[in-house]
Amino acid sequence: MVIEMNQETATLGDMPTESTVGTIKGKTMIECKNVSFSYDMGKTNTLDNITLDIPEKQVTALIGPSGCGKSTFLRCFNRMNDLIDTARITNGTIRIMGQDIHASDVDPIELRKRVGMVFQKYNPFPKSIFENVSYGPRIQGIKDKKKLKEIVEQSLVGAALWDEVKDRLNSSAFGLSGGQQQRLCIARAIAVQPEVILMDEPCSALDPIATAKVEELILELRKNYTIVIVTHSMQQASRISDNTAFFYLGKLIEYDATATLFSTPQQKQTEDYISGRFG
Repeated sequence: MVIEMNQETATLGDMPTESTVGTIKGKTMIECKNVSFSYDMGKTNTLDNITLDIPEKQVTALIGPSGCGKSTFLRCFNRMNDLIDTARITNGTIRIMGQDIHASDVDPIELRKRVGMVFQKYNPFPKSIFENVSYGPRIQGIKDKKKLKEIVEQSLVGAALWDEVKDRLNSSAFGLSGGQQQRLCIARAIAVQPEVILMDEPCSALDPIATAKVEELILELRKNYTIVIVTHSMQQASRISDNTAFFYLGKLIEYDATATLFSTPQQKQTEDYISGRFG
């Protein structure tokens, strides 16, 4: 896993002593309190004292310049960072549905069933379309062929892909276009019925038409799932997210309803970034 955490040479105004956090409406799904994170066993913090609540069944976008910590923060929610030996939460707590995800009785594998992940580069398994979607349910112990067929169909319908692939379910997933492969990965994620879907720049490798289809899908998925998305595109964040958090150098600078943050940002750093004067 490549860790991207570069120190920015440009300045973005004076750093505030505290982050500005607007009022976000909705029942909390993910609660982060004073979260700090390090990749080098606590010697330096990549994330510094992050506090924010992410509401359920909404889309929350994480924006900021490269190396600001937004992807690292995203991976904290399903403990993907645990796969790095020297990485650790150095302070604070993360709760999902009220459960401390770092409690001793929490199994990271079980957590990742509840918190699905869609990566920057679409990554279907070298298997058929059907086997890609049914993989997770099979791992969970579902063997009944009728039930698996139902799950595959429901998941592909949910990912707005069923009509395009229903006649070639046994064909290789690699025969799909890039946009279709990314939607297949989303179908694979929702097949295990998670509560949260994390998306790390899911459209960065797609053309504008495929991007539009994935964005339409995200807006549909938020009816049933809590979605947290990292994006470098402020236009994308403004189109699809309900709330937006702006990160800079490992700090949460501002967090508010997307319409408010983009129209009347409270911090100069935020205004500079979204207006293109930095980034």
